[in-house]
Amino acid sequence: MMRIVLFLATNLAVLLVASITLRLLGVESYLTSQGLNFTSLLIFCFVFGMAGSVVSLFISKWMAKRSTGTTIIERPSNATEQWLLDTVAELAQEAGIQTPEVGIFPAQQSNAFATGWNKDDALVAVSAGLLKRMGREEIRAVLAHEIGHVANGDMVTLALIQGVVNTFVMFFARVVAHLVDQFLRSDDDGGGLGFFGYFAVVMVAEVIFGIAASTIVAWFSRFREYRADEAGARLAGSGAMIGALERLKAETQAADEMPDTLRAMAITQGQTRSLMEKLFASHPPLDDRIRAIREASYRR
Repeated sequence: MMRIVLFLATNLAVLLVASITLRLLGVESYLTSQGLNFTSLLIFCFVFGMAGSVVSLFISKWMAKRSTGTTIIERPSNATEQWLLDTVAELAQEAGIQTPEVGIFPAQQSNAFATGWNKDDALVAVSAGLLKRMGREEIRAVLAHEIGHVANGDMVTLALIQGVVNTFVMFFARVVAHLVDQFLRSDDDGGGLGFFGYFAVVMVAEVIFGIAASTIVAWFSRFREYRADEAGARLAGSGAMIGALERLKAETQAADEMPDTLRAMAITQGQTRSLMEKLFASHPPLDDRIRAIREASYRR
């Protein structure tokens, strides 16, 4: 129920922000009696495409806390919580960023995530299961990986890429619908698609283009995982980072309890097997990540 409420709230916020922005820009309707106004269409798609990503980015911490049930450690209640705060503060200082908020979420699988709208206002959280099953050296490596995401500005970059992808998916879907409409008009003496037919074609085209475009976002997500692993190895040591990933490898369904919107921010998505799974996966196979750290260590 909470996820549905958050989804609706996010979409209402996107519509509100996009509508106000379009009104302030004075953008006219992209559908005119003469056909498509490509300038208005591109601005319309850019505003709506970026609005979704930007709104999601700005409320990412709020959504993450509520969708995962994360409890923020404000006053440590035990030695483990104090150690978590101290370790994150130490790693953040070494990475040159402000200390993020630190939290624990009640998942039994070993996992962790980082989110936030900028590197100096972030959240790093670990699962209760990770704290139970990993040693402190491995936990420190996981925290270093998440700090790497924050220091690299991955949340902002991913949001911008998603926004650009959304823009072009919306743009080309409407161009295709317009072309289909024009073809039918010339073919049957003015019938065309009609209002509902036009938007039906738009929706189908957005699904098709969206699936294709999601491979671009997934590729970048996999790329940033390697960079975060590299940062984790640099901050916590290659041996500790490899040990943490090998421990995660034993839990092949490690991301099952993570909401879909946060899986790209988690340290692992689980194992991918088929070519299609690998193409759309937000994380590289754990074996490849371990191999990359070993090769980087060898080169050094």
